[in-house]
Amino acid sequence: MTQPDTADLKKYGYRQELSRSLSFTDLLIYGLIFMVPIAPFGIFGSVFNGSGGMVALAYVIGMVALMFTALSYSQMVRAFPMAGSVYTYTGRGIAPPVGFLAGWVILLDYVLVPGLLYLVASVAMHSLVSSIPVWLWLCGFVILNTIVNYLGIKMTARVNKIMLLAELVVLAIFLIVGIVALANGKGNDFSWSSPFYNADTFSWSVVFGAVSIAVLSFLGFDGISMLAEESREDARQIGRAMVGALLLAGLLFIVQTWVASLLVPDVPGLLANGDPDGTAFYNAADVAGGAWLSKLTALATAIAWGFANSLVAQAATSRLLYAMARDRQMPKFLSRINEKHKVPANATLLVAAVSLGLGLYMSSRDDGISLLSQLVNFGAMTAFLALHVAVVVHYVIRQGSRDWLRHLISPAIGFLILLYVVINADVAAQRLGFVWLGIGVIILISFYVTGRKPELAGMGAEVSEETAR
Repeated sequence: MTQPDTADLKKYGYRQELSRSLSFTDLLIYGLIFMVPIAPFGIFGSVFNGSGGMVALAYVIGMVALMFTALSYSQMVRAFPMAGSVYTYTGRGIAPPVGFLAGWVILLDYVLVPGLLYLVASVAMHSLVSSIPVWLWLCGFVILNTIVNYLGIKMTARVNKIMLLAELVVLAIFLIVGIVALANGKGNDFSWSSPFYNADTFSWSVVFGAVSIAVLSFLGFDGISMLAEESREDARQIGRAMVGALLLAGLLFIVQTWVASLLVPDVPGLLANGDPDGTAFYNAADVAGGAWLSKLTALATAIAWGFANSLVAQAATSRLLYAMARDRQMPKFLSRINEKHKVPANATLLVAAVSLGLGLYMSSRDDGISLLSQLVNFGAMTAFLALHVAVVVHYVIRQGSRDWLRHLISPAIGFLILLYVVINADVAAQRLGFVWLGIGVIILISFYVTGRKPELAGMGAEVSEETAR
């Protein structure tokens, strides 16, 4: 195993402050947990309705689209093996002001997603134990996850392994019971191929509109790059972990949504009316195995979203804030490291506070979950567009690379697919997303006016031989 060279960080003007303790397996598990292997349980009805029943096709296209993004990530993490994700890669690959805007846009994803996860989980738990209010469930999830994250990345990694195993067991139970039920004739009138192609409802705009919802299940594979300074592997392994996690999760998403589609009790009703109460998947589980399977899948969704997924989301968000703060593009106090546990302490606590406040506020709105989902997706997709551009600028324009496949064709395809997804996204999400981007532009202008032009440490350093290759 090739060890990461901490001298790389010194070259870029940073000290090794975080603990390098994560293996390739830890990174892979982290990515899978962040994406949640059973993520479609919670949004299945919305994707089914939006895709005209072609929910499996929406997940296939989503996986392919983000596979190109994962490949672009793998190239940029080799060039700049440090925390910060899109913020770091576009800032160093294109220019610091672009990096700030990309980091600001993806903050819309990272800062909002823990609040979204806590809210979804709290609502689900309240439906199972109605005597405990949503706000109390939400407070409990936030406090528990903050404690685990504050105790260090090793503790987070250990908890991740336990939660991943539990999610895979529940998924296996659903798939086994569901397939047996289909074999016994419990399925609906949907043909076996309809979840992939339905001639009555197919159009590219319909499918890509559903992809803009389905990609919520995939968001998190990029969080692996946030742990670049805590990995004991070399940069290549970080990229491979991202691609591997995305591929494994995508296959699980496709299989489970295909089985659930064939078990939905009221296909015309779901297509016509949508899934306002978010129970479409649990209704399919009820058809397959009865009330016990319905309750099991609902409980698993609540725990997976509210604990496992939000745990790693909170960790990734704190690393993004830490990376921007040490470059003076966020308040300096967010760059403070807890010396005992080697975690960005203030950033972790801030994310917890924002998640709690946001979750409590959105729980009072009828459209809280829907609005948060749309904004999270828009922020991620827009930032990923900048990432693809960074690959071309850094490797082809600056380095003179003639590796056309990895450094031009692949990022160009990824860019075009995601652009089409963003264009077909919900109009309200587009409007609010561009308002957020506009605020970022105003902040950037204020930096220049006050003499704080965005700069990244070590920008003048020579690239390593690894990068040059």
